[in-house]
Formats: sequence, C-alpha cells, structure tokens
Amino acid sequence: MERGVMLAVCLLCWSCSVCVVTAIKRADMFPYGTLSGDLILAEGDDETSRVLSLPKPLYFYGSLFSQLYVATNGIISGQDLPMEKQYVDDGFPTDFPVVAPFLADIDTSGGRGQIYYRVTETPSVLNRVAQEVHRGFPDAKFTPTHVVVATWENVAAYEEQTRTAGPSNKVNTFQAVIGYDETDSYVLFLYPEDGLNYFGTRPKESYNVEIELPARVGFSRGEVTYLIFSRTEGPHYSVTSDEQSVKNLYQVGNTGIPGVWLFHTGNRYSFDNIVPASIGGLLDTPPTGGHGLSLFFFTFFSRFQQQCSQNAFCSDYATGFCCHCRPGFYGNGRHCLPEGAPQRVSGKVSGTVTVGSTPVELNNIDLHAYIVVGDGRAYTAISQVPEPVGWALMPLAPIGELFGWLFALELPNSQAGFKITGAEFTRHAEVIFYPGNQRLSIVQTGHGLDDHNHLTVDTVVSGNVPFLPPGAEVTMDPFKETYQYYPSVATSSSVREFSVVSAERGSESFSFQLKQNITYRDCRHDNRAAVLETLQITMERVFVMYVKEERILRYAITNKISPVRVDPTGPELVNPCYAGNHDCDTTAQCIPLEGQVFQCQCATGYRGDGHNCYDINECDEGLSSCGAHSQCVNLPGSHRCQCQSGYEFGFDGRTCPAGVFFSSSAPSFFLDIDECSSTPCHISARCINGLGSFLCQCQPGFYGDGFYCSQTEGHPGAFIPQCDSDGRYQPLQCHGSTGHCWCVDSRGQERAGTRTPPGTQHEPERPKTHCEHHRDRVQTTSPEGYPIVGAYLPQCDAEGQYLPRQCHGSTGHCWCTTYCWCVDQDGREVPGTRSHDVVKPACLPSVAPPTVRPLPRPDVTPPTNTDITLLYAQGQKIGALPLNGTRLDATRSKTLLTLHGSIVVGIAYDCKENQVYWTDLSARTINRASMATGAEPEILINTNLVSPEGLAVDVKRRLMFWVDSNPDIIESANLDGSGRRTLFDTDLVNPRAIIVVSSTGTLYWTDWNREAPKIESSSVDGQNRRVVVSDGIGLPNALTYDSSSGQVCWADAGTKRLECVSPDGSGRRVVHPSLNYPFSMVYYRNHFYYSDWRRDGVIAVNKDSSQITDEYLPDQRSHLYGIAIATTHCLSGMCVVKVNTNYCSKQNICHKMCGDL
Repeated sequence: MERGVMLAVCLLCWSCSVCVVTAIKRADMFPYGTLSGDLILAEGDDETSRVLSLPKPLYFYGSLFSQLYVATNGIISGQDLPMEKQYVDDGFPTDFPVVAPFLADIDTSGGRGQIYYRVTETPSVLNRVAQEVHRGFPDAKFTPTHVVVATWENVAAYEEQTRTAGPSNKVNTFQAVIGYDETDSYVLFLYPEDGLNYFGTRPKESYNVEIELPARVGFSRGEVTYLIFSRTEGPHYSVTSDEQSVKNLYQVGNTGIPGVWLFHTGNRYSFDNIVPASIGGLLDTPPTGGHGLSLFFFTFFSRFQQQCSQNAFCSDYATGFCCHCRPGFYGNGRHCLPEGAPQRVSGKVSGTVTVGSTPVELNNIDLHAYIVVGDGRAYTAISQVPEPVGWALMPLAPIGELFGWLFALELPNSQAGFKITGAEFTRHAEVIFYPGNQRLSIVQTGHGLDDHNHLTVDTVVSGNVPFLPPGAEVTMDPFKETYQYYPSVATSSSVREFSVVSAERGSESFSFQLKQNITYRDCRHDNRAAVLETLQITMERVFVMYVKEERILRYAITNKISPVRVDPTGPELVNPCYAGNHDCDTTAQCIPLEGQVFQCQCATGYRGDGHNCYDINECDEGLSSCGAHSQCVNLPGSHRCQCQSGYEFGFDGRTCPAGVFFSSSAPSFFLDIDECSSTPCHISARCINGLGSFLCQCQPGFYGDGFYCSQTEGHPGAFIPQCDSDGRYQPLQCHGSTGHCWCVDSRGQERAGTRTPPGTQHEPERPKTHCEHHRDRVQTTSPEGYPIVGAYLPQCDAEGQYLPRQCHGSTGHCWCTTYCWCVDQDGREVPGTRSHDVVKPACLPSVAPPTVRPLPRPDVTPPTNTDITLLYAQGQKIGALPLNGTRLDATRSKTLLTLHGSIVVGIAYDCKENQVYWTDLSARTINRASMATGAEPEILINTNLVSPEGLAVDVKRRLMFWVDSNPDIIESANLDGSGRRTLFDTDLVNPRAIIVVSSTGTLYWTDWNREAPKIESSSVDGQNRRVVVSDGIGLPNALTYDSSSGQVCWADAGTKRLECVSPDGSGRRVVHPSLNYPFSMVYYRNHFYYSDWRRDGVIAVNKDSSQITDEYLPDQRSHLYGIAIATTHCLSGMCVVKVNTNYCSKQNICHKMCGDL
C-alpha cells in the first residue's frame, strides 16, 4: 500500500451495504459504578486505592501478582505506588509494574470525576472478556476466572488556577479490564467516542511553560532483579508515542472496533513481551434482528432467562412445567445446591435505626454468613456497625435466624426453607420490644446465587430499638418457633425473652414479639408434591456479641427443623446426624441409619470417605454437563458452562447453538493495514503505524529519514545533555560551545520559546561554585575546545553544589546511565559506593539546603497526650508522629525541633531521661535535647566527626554508639559525650545503621559496601565481632530488633525486601518482598515502621500479615532519614533504672520488655 493511502476492506457485506464503524459509546463499556459493586477511589491529585486483593493471583509478564492498586493518574499497579512526582511527568516505561490505559497528571479534587474499581466473577463479564479474547486471539485457549474492571469517569487534568483563568471543562472517560485465569492474562482498554477531550497534561514543575506531556499508554514490568540484588529495567510496551497517537485511541483500535484495544499481558510458562491483538475475527451467522453497533458488538448472549438450574431437570405437567433438583442436590429446582456442602451468604445492610432518641444511618455495610448444613450451625457477621447501634442490635438475632431456617438440620418428614424458596424470596419481619413498645422493621431480599453458588441477601432495617449500655452482654435461651406454610408464603409469630447484663444496671430481662412472613415463587403445576402445613424450628446455643474494637456484630445459632410435635432433643432422637455431633466433613452429608449408626457421604462435586472430602474437577475428569460448543469452568463442588466464541446458550442452558449477532443494518468495517508488519524501515529505526499510513523514525543516536539511518558521531559542537542524579534531564540545558540555553521537558525535548542566546542573564549572577567550574571545564575539554560525547559531566544542584549522587553514561544520553556513586561536598567519590546496576546508592547530602527566613526558634515542641511517638529526621527538623495503638495518627503529627542549617540523619531516644539524640551530617556533630517544652539543643561531640550517620542509645549502660561513614569507624561514648572510644576502624566501607540490644549487650550494624554488603554484630565493648548476614543483600539501609521473636531485621533498598534472622544467622525469613526505598526502621508491637525515600514518608508493615497497613506523608515532601520510638516510660519501666541483672534473670522478662531499647 502506498503511503498516505487508506485501504478500506469491507469485513461484512450481507445485503451488500457498506458502513463506517464509529467509536464505541459509553453504554458499550463494561458495567461500572456502585450498582455494579465497584469501590470508589478517594478524590485527589495523587491518590492510590486500598489494596485490591485478588481471589487468585494473576500473571503479568511472567510474574505472579496477588494484589493490585488503582491510582488517580490513569494506572493500575501490582505494588504500592511511589509519589506521583517520581513518575507522572517522566517518560515511559516506569520502574514499577504498570498497566497504563492513560498515564497523565489527573486530578479529581473538588468532585471533578470518579474512579471506580472492582474484581468480579460475574458470568456476563467473564463471558464478555472471553468473547473478546477469542476474537482477537482466535487460537487462545482462555477461559477467565476473574476480571478486574477499573473505570475513570469524567476525570479532569491537573490545573493551576489563576485569577484570570478558571478550571477547564475538559474531562476524560476510559476503562481498563484485566481478565485472567490460572495461566494467562489479557487486558482491554476502552475509549468511548466522547471519552477523550484532553490528550496530555502539563508538568507541575514547569506548569507555566506552555507545553503538554502526552499521555502514556502501555505496559511496564518495572525493574527486575538479576544476580540476587542487582536490578535492571524490565520489558515494556508502548501503545502511544506522541499526541496524535493518543488522539487515535478512540478513533482506531486493534480489535476491529475503534476505541477497543486488546493485549495478551502475561503467561505462567514463558512470556517475553506484550502481544497486541490482531483484527477481530469474522462472525459466521448473518444478522436477524434490528440492533446497531453497540448491541451487536457487546451483546454476546441472548437475554433469555433460563427457568431451571443447570443442576435440575424440567418436568411437564398438565398445567405447566416445574423444575426439580437432580439427585445429590437440593433446592426448589430453580436454584439447586450440592447436598451436604457448607453455604455462604453475602449482602448489604442499610436503613435508619433510632437508638433511644438518636438516629443512626447504616449505609450499605457488609453482611456475611456461613452455615454448616450438616449440623445446622449458622454464623452471621455484620461489619462496620457504629457503636451506639451495635450494642442495641444484639437482641436482633432474627436477622441471622433467616439463614438458620433456610439451611436448618432436617429431621425426618421436614424440609429446610431453601428447598421451598430457593435463592429468591422476600422476608418481612416486625419486632416490637417490651416494655418500651419500640418497633423495628426488617426486610430481607434474596437475589439469587452468585458465581460460586453463594446466596446473596440484602437487608433493610428501620425503626426504633431500646438503648443498651456499652459493654453490655445479651443472652438468649433456646426456643422453638412454628412456621405456617401456605402457597408462596410462610409465616410465624412468637415472643422471645432475653437478658441484658451491664455494669451500670446489673441483670435485666426484656422481651420482644416477632411477626414475619416469607414470600417466594413456588410451582403449583406439580400436584404430587407434598403439602406442608406446619413445621417447627428449634434454635439452640444462641450466641450474640458486639465487638467494639472491630465494630462487628455477630450472631451464632444452631438450627433444627422438624414436625411440630417432635422433640429434637428427646431420647428417641439420638442419632448423631440429628444431634449434630457427628464427625462428617463440612462438605459431607450425614446419613442416619439404625440407632446411633450413621454414614458420611461427600457432597455432590466432592470426593473422599465422608470424613475428609476434596473438590472434584468435573471439567478435567469429563464429568461436566456442558454440551456442544461450550466450555467447562470448574467451581468448588460444582462447575459452570460457558459458550465458545460465536455461540450462545440454547433452551437447555448447556448446549450452545450458533449465536445471532448482527442486523441487516449493522455497520461494516474499514480495516487499516499495518505496514509496519512488513518492516519497511531501516534496521536502526522504529516503525509507527497510523490510520492509513505509517512513519519511520530513527532511533536515538542515529539520524536520517527513517528509511536510512546513520549513527551520530561525536563532533565539534556536539551537545552533551545535563542529567540529575536520577538520570533525568535537568530542566535547564546549555550548549557548552555555543552558549545557548533552553528549557526541556522530561523527555529532553526543547520547550518552544525558551532558548536564550549567549550572555543572556535572567537574574544577577553569583560566583560559580566548584561544581560549576568542574562542569564548565568538561564542556570544553577537547583540543578544539568542544565537549566530547561520552565524557563524565558533573551534576550540580540549583545552588551549584555537587548532587550527593553522581551518575555517568558513556553514551552521552540521560536514559543510558552506566553507573552511579556518592560524592562528598568537594565532588570526591566516596569509596565503596559505585553501583553498576539500576539500584542507585543511597547518598546523603553534606551541605545543608539554603535557610528559609524567618528562622524558627530551635527549641522543643513535644506532642501532647500521647504515650508512644515515632520520631523521624527530615533534613533540618525532627518530626513527631504519635501512634494510636499501632496506627499512625497523622492528625496529631507536629514538628518537634527545627534545626536550620542542619542535616539530621541518625536519631535515638533515651526513655530514662526523656531525651532525643541525633547526628548532624552538615555540622558534623552529635547532639541531644530534652523532650520538655522549650528545651534547647545541646552539642555533645563536635570534633573528629566527618559523616556521622546511624546512632543508638543503650539505656541500660548509659552509652551511645554511632557510625562515621567517611573514616569508616564505629565509636562509643557516655551519654554526656565523655569517655569517647573507637570500637572498630577496620574492614568497614560504608557503615550506616546501628542498633543496640540492651538486654543482651549486643551491637548490630549494616555496611552497604556495593562490592560486599553485610550485617555484623559484636558485644557493646567491641568483643566477639562476627558477620551475621552477607548473602543475598544489596543496600541494607535500615536495621531494627524484633524483641518478640529475638530476631534482627533489616530493610534493603537493593533487594527491596524486609527480612529477619536470628542472631546466630538461622531462621532467615522474608517479611515483605517489595518495599520501595527504605532508609531507616524501627519495630513496635508486631509492626515495622520505616522511612521511605520513594514515598518520602513513613510506612507501616504488619509482621504477621506481611501487608502494608498504614502510611504517613508529611506536608513538607523531602527525604526522611532516621526513625525512632519515644515512650513516656521505658516499656513498663523494667530493666533501666539501676538494672538488677539477678531480678531480670529471675523474672525472665527483661529481654521481652527491653530488647528493643
């Protein structure tokens, strides 16, 4: 095809009509919103969702991810995201895993859009994803088990508003859908025709420059590990490259439908990079109805509602037909469940309950129930119940009694409710409390079974309930209730008594009257069915409880159903099946035999001896009921059938005859030919396909027209870009030979209108610094006075000082950094810091930032009314972050001490004297201050210090220990600075963190020597030095002691892991595998708290769950350094004041109480 000429190919030509396909409509997107079960991301400019835990992990590229995060800025990631400034205005790829449908600086503050997300197993969504994948990848054997749907609706770009310019009304809508099974993952991007109204955003750091950074669309694996702790850029794939390609997102696609893009994104066995879909396949059957594109493209299955469960059969009677469950299943025929298998219920609780005179709103809080069908035990839990109503609703066991009635243990000649109602019913109940006559209405609606055969029930409560004192206990005796059965309705009425015991009132007795009816849809055509009139349900072991700390309301009831005159507790009913004390598996059915003999039989869909049962995979074993043109999907205890591409369910719900998709008026398609597939460009160029054309563009380092490219040679006058310590372009670039300067964006592209000629001064010049002179010399280093491509160019900050971390790439390009190292204030390399991989060394500044005036007073302002406080060092200040239990209490955070002209790095706390100690890298001192209001700093040591970093205080021995990373020594002194002593001055390269375990008299420290990192230990007097860990570590910045387990723990910025090990080197384990960039860490009450250079905040990690549980980001965003725990007492005051070692050994508690001091 000639360039610039579009080849139109009509894909569908039934009745020979030709139409052009337009972009999809919003209605064609996957369902989203709260009605679809979506969660909503908080409004803001840089928000990240709570962790979205996946029921089963997915493969992205070749790696397994079990959780996802959705972010404001148009991305989904498999790990917690860094601050937006570290990626949103940068090029692509990112250094963390990303699915990016529209990566840009998005801001939903002030109600400017919503972001929805969920993980689902809804059959219609699963089927729709499967259909799309089979169209785009006809040979794929893919049946999704789960789908993640994320939708950005009417979201705005970040804007800086002025007096003359208000906010723009441009908003975007787009969607990302991730479908996956046990081996593969696929991603759909959807862009409706009116969805994209802006195509890029302006960088925050240079917002006033009229330049936009186009949105980035694609996939990035992020950094990957090699050689244990080294990291390098992983594979990535870009869909867009410039603004025009962003505009094409809704105008073209790779599925044959404009605005719809599909990609194969991961595989369990082998996966190199993202594979885009080919144009969707043709459909075999011509249209029969009158539907347009939207209905044609996305309606894959007919709307016909099947009458019977797939585990039921249909019987025809004189007046109509009825559904009956197959042997091994129970229910009403429309809904059938495996006999003996436990049952789960989920739903929402809403409404207004007035407690005393206080109305309380319940806004769709969660309800979950679990029923052991084999013995009739029903457990119900309602989450996030506010405290006033939580206590008051404890007597409302009838909320959970519904599930006991549905799945009660059946005695002979009786039926539990589910066999009558199935999964669709409505229950109306009225409760009248005595003696106060408060009335409460309960409406519970069964909406059917979900994909896992779990019942969905929503509950609405409204009315008044009596007030119960906080901390009260409610007890209810066993009782019996009689149900009357009529066509399509069951009713009951009873009076219950309950007791309330509280500290304020003692023991009190109350009662309530319950009237209820349950309506359902029955089948009246089967006149042979047994007619129920009355049944009796016996409720035993009634347990109710409200957990204040978790805000959870719980009910537990054991239920048996029987004829009215049968006593289920009587001596004639001694069979364990009826008593509920059998030992059958929870997925087994108890079958009563003679006397006390019984038999355990695994439920349908399970296999075993009845005492131990496991799921049968009907699909693998050829036991499915799926017919022709359908696929089998295994479920616990069951399976479901799914039609193959191009087919839909027939009348039996199992076979799939050819589907009907198009109407005679359905549009045809124009197919763009991908010229890039024929590799028309030079080997050193890349090919960019467009709608009807293509573009050849030489790769960086080459020049030409794209059809022929030559390598760029260094020559007089060549421009050498200036990069910062992270390998990014400096915003201001200058040409060393011509003297011209200009501004660039994050990709190094010159910004229009910013170039200035030689000699132009924007502000009064200050004398050039040593770094700037050094840079100038390099830029005129060739014999002809021109810069040499590939020469190292020092990086200076805005004040002309050497950046603490210097990087160099021999190619002369910012994106190709070969290695990095740390330098002192004179630009000299710090030995042992050179890094040859993607993991850059954690270099500390040696010159304090400029002082901001007016100067704050350098005295202490301690937090009030707090027992436990995290202290953190942040450059020129020490911050205080109180803990509420183990949660970070950001509302009470404050600046403890402001130290202008300082760089505070190491920090420690003396709980005996209530004093904080710190090292100052800029002043080269060790200092302390009392935590009392108005206290001022005291310098303890100010001689023979070069780069003091980590600091530890031994409260027991009244000693302090520190590392100095320039002379590479470890020293100690008394807490007043006297008695200074060098412990070690050999075999150290880059010592950083140091801790002391007072109970054992042991020191531990890290050395992040890039050639041989290690963690060592010794006694506090410098004896018994030994290596604790040296394998599999990279940049062990942070170190702490877990007093509960007696293990040493470290956070590694190279391997990204948080690990622990016993002091003897045994029992090593990984607590968290994917940290960002930790610097310092402390342990307290089963949690690790570390300062993070990626997020510039404090992160909390739960030791047991290995999950990140909390985060604190200070208002002032800059690197945080040391972190310590401050307490109002020395952990119950043990082992610190005149320590009695005999007392400690006798009580055996000193290690536990004081181990982390």
